[in-house]
Amino acid sequence: MIKPWSSFDALKTDCRWFRGDIPCQPHKQKGCHCTEVDGSTCAYYLPQSGNTLIIKLGALGDVIRTTPLLRKLQEVTPQRRVWWLTLSPEVVPDVVDVVLPFTLQSVVSLQAVHFDQLINLDKDREACALASILRADQKQGFTLVNGKPIPINAQALPKYLTGIFDDVSSENTRSYVDEIFDIAGFTFRGEEYILDNFARDGYTWKLSSKKPIVGLNTGCGGRWVSRLWPEQYWITLAKRLKHAGYVPLLLGGEQEHKKNLRIAKRSGARYFGHFPLRQFINLVDQCDLVVTAVTMAMHIATGLRKKLVVFNNIFNKHEFELYGRGAILEPEFDCPCYYSPVCPNNCMQYLRVDAVFDQIRELLPT
Repeated sequence: MIKPWSSFDALKTDCRWFRGDIPCQPHKQKGCHCTEVDGSTCAYYLPQSGNTLIIKLGALGDVIRTTPLLRKLQEVTPQRRVWWLTLSPEVVPDVVDVVLPFTLQSVVSLQAVHFDQLINLDKDREACALASILRADQKQGFTLVNGKPIPINAQALPKYLTGIFDDVSSENTRSYVDEIFDIAGFTFRGEEYILDNFARDGYTWKLSSKKPIVGLNTGCGGRWVSRLWPEQYWITLAKRLKHAGYVPLLLGGEQEHKKNLRIAKRSGARYFGHFPLRQFINLVDQCDLVVTAVTMAMHIATGLRKKLVVFNNIFNKHEFELYGRGAILEPEFDCPCYYSPVCPNNCMQYLRVDAVFDQIRELLPT
């Protein structure tokens, strides 16, 4: 007997699950075929037509805060297959059909695809160059002309200007999410981040379920050390939180490990160590509120819908969308360190512990 699926015409190559190079997920899990022996169509068949490409290479946090755009694409063009090219594929949500790391292999693959919509949200030269050469009916965001990034559409111009003039950037009152929605031709209406908490991985944490847990993310990466809050302030805050009935939980990566060990020893705060990304995300998910500078952890906490106290001194505070669940605190010092990797005045010393503690109590009463 000739099987229906022995004919190429019987294959559902337009299905969301169809890969073409390996078995699809429904076949691996349920043994399904595109066309079953009785001639019926696979029960998991999800037809798609057209393609949308998002180019957002960026830092991990930038990729996370771009995910609200997926909600709008699902609403407006649910039939299209969504592709995403990035340097951080590990945080791109499962709702994206094709997640590609930024490699030569990926670029070659993209050159063979025609896109209905291409949205490039990066002004990096390589991202803009790729946007200029790929085939798409509609392109939005940024491209490359004469070796320099330029905006493709009028809606991308405001975001473009904030990147080349500090005074324009400092006067901006729109959030990043609002800006990228506009670039893509949409109106931002509070669409949330999409981020997995990886609970299915089965992590266990020895934490009290009776007291509110406040995550203290003590680092800020190596590039913008101007954002560092004094170590003694973290110690004092952790002590006050513990005395007030909270569980202070230290967060950070390998770079903060020794510092967090010192803070834990001197304050009594909990510290479990530093972990791979998925485990770190799950640890942040244990918190009721997170205190952090503008870092990857801030975007993770936002994606997990946690309450937030954010420290800011060198960026435009309007850039960050906290969805009404947090507050941004800045030093009581008029410092000219806007977008400066190192602050000449160490202005974060003027963000007092009392102000941080009071804001935590307001957002998360015991």
